[in-house]
Amino acid sequence: MSTHPNGEVGMRWALILMAAGFFLATLPALAQDPPDAAAIIEAGFNHYRGKASEAEVEMIIHRPTWERSMRMVGWTKGTDKSLIRITAPAKDEGNGTLKNGHEMWTYNPKVNRVIKLPPALMSQSWMGSDFSNNDLAKSDSILNDYTHSHIGTETHEGHTVYVIKSMPKPAAPVVWGMQILKVRDDDVLLSQEYFDEDLVSVKLMTADQIQPMGGRLFPKIWKMHETDRPEEYTLLNYHSVAFLDDLPESTFTINALKTLNRR
Repeated sequence: MSTHPNGEVGMRWALILMAAGFFLATLPALAQDPPDAAAIIEAGFNHYRGKASEAEVEMIIHRPTWERSMRMVGWTKGTDKSLIRITAPAKDEGNGTLKNGHEMWTYNPKVNRVIKLPPALMSQSWMGSDFSNNDLAKSDSILNDYTHSHIGTETHEGHTVYVIKSMPKPAAPVVWGMQILKVRDDDVLLSQEYFDEDLVSVKLMTADQIQPMGGRLFPKIWKMHETDRPEEYTLLNYHSVAFLDDLPESTFTINALKTLNRR
């Protein structure tokens, strides 16, 4: 039995339309741009900080000939408020740091003295560690003082990793001449590398042991070290973290800095 000519024509058109439909369906995937670099950075920042948070952390400062540790509890709210209080060892208990907006204070209970840090000292070492005052306060400078561009992708544990270059805005009051951040497609920050004004790498922060904490995936271990001294480093070991909808404004005051130990 022979096929009717009209049937053959109809079959050809059906095949052509199917092929065209498949091709058009793949065009968006082929042409799709990576997410906006600034949006990636903001999502990563919001993921590890949240609307508000409370955490218990152990800091381990490691040097080739010695090592010391301290325990602390910290609170954050929004993009510019944080309070950190040391809870152990006993000789350091009660020492604290408060950041509210662009201002930062430290408190020493032994002399019952609050000191306001000038902006130049906010980038200095916190308690002799490899983290700066700004690092521990989870400063929002990376969001406000830099422009961001997507420079590549990698993979990590089955996730796409966006590599972002952050350059300071003109006249921005920042220390770093460039930062390179790696953020997974689920908003987990994997690393943050800091460069001087000559674009030479100075220090590197990396994340490890990503696991469920506080209802989301979160790196249990954060490590900071100078680029040319990997044998000297500081670890932040998160024992607990809770992401909250809010915290009272009274948490981030001078009075709280002097008196607050736990909620």
